Amino acid sequence: MSALFEPYTLRSVTVPNRVWMPPMCQYSAAPEGPLTGAPTDWHFQHYGARAAGGTGLIIVEATAVSPEGRISPYDLGIWNDEQVAAFRRITAFLKSQGTVAGIQIGHAGRKASTERPWVGGAPVGPEGHGWQPVAPSAVAFDAKHPVPTELTVEEIRETVRQFADGARRALDAGFEVVELHGAHGYLIGQFLSPHSNHRTDEYGGSYENRTRFALEVVDAVRAVWPDELPLFFRISATDWLEDGKGWTADDTVRFTAELQAHGVDLIDVSTGGNAAGVRIEAGPGYQVPFAARVRNEAKVPAAAVGMITDAEQAEKIIANGEADAVLIGRELLRDPSFARHAARELGADAHVPNQYLRSV
Repeated sequence: MSALFEPYTLRSVTVPNRVWMPPMCQYSAAPEGPLTGAPTDWHFQHYGARAAGGTGLIIVEATAVSPEGRISPYDLGIWNDEQVAAFRRITAFLKSQGTVAGIQIGHAGRKASTERPWVGGAPVGPEGHGWQPVAPSAVAFDAKHPVPTELTVEEIRETVRQFADGARRALDAGFEVVELHGAHGYLIGQFLSPHSNHRTDEYGGSYENRTRFALEVVDAVRAVWPDELPLFFRISATDWLEDGKGWTADDTVRFTAELQAHGVDLIDVSTGGNAAGVRIEAGPGYQVPFAARVRNEAKVPAAAVGMITDAEQAEKIIANGEADAVLIGRELLRDPSFARHAARELGADAHVPNQYLRSV
């Protein structure tokens, strides 16, 4: 029996295998008009193809809880009912293929209001459908980004409410998993790290204060998200800075145990994104050890990411107890049927639509 193709159950949800699709922004929503932030035909075919290809869980790309929380004007959102209605078509199709439908909700903070990557990715202003970013502190991400507006305490509390409202809408849209985006230098991660959080009030300074916002978001979402459905948290396990200058792997092990105590069921472990210009020695599976620390030291279920590109590599990660699931990103962009191809290579079974049975 392949470890990669064993079902995995969290609360009442059973995912048919451990090949999962991570959130990967498509930058393909309308930037203005009545369907701003709503998924389009592009999103339907994009996610639908990976579900038909046997992927066990698909986590829809970073979806903003407010207009100013988008990474770009072309990002998805979940702050109104029109967006919810558009998502239902996608979640219904994913379920028809036996795939669990998940969504990542988040806020970009100081890294918001940027152009699409293939148009350069630079910050944009009102002339490019942009806006003024906000953050824990008035500290720019780098010299190319504007200095963000520091959030007031009341604005922080309003953002917590927006996360809860986003989770309610995600449920209405048919999603069975919600993931909170605390990674890659976006708003939650900005609060966590002393590199980006220079506040002197109850939301900054000490470890306890810097983690306060994240835990308030978790508590608010868990209060509205059904007990029978799992809640994920994506974290950057390290800023890749010298100790004392940023968020560290030791911080992650400590914090993920606290997240579990607040109702988080699984940690989606990535790294980086909060500090500009850092050097990262990337290679096959380079982020897997961080997931292994969460799983084996914090004793919290964890999913691994980072240049996981073939079936044997993914199988070993699960079989060796380094992670409970693997999130396959770029390889699923290249091959929507990666899960089915991996199952064949490992002598296991994966979903095949009736229309594709002749290909087996």
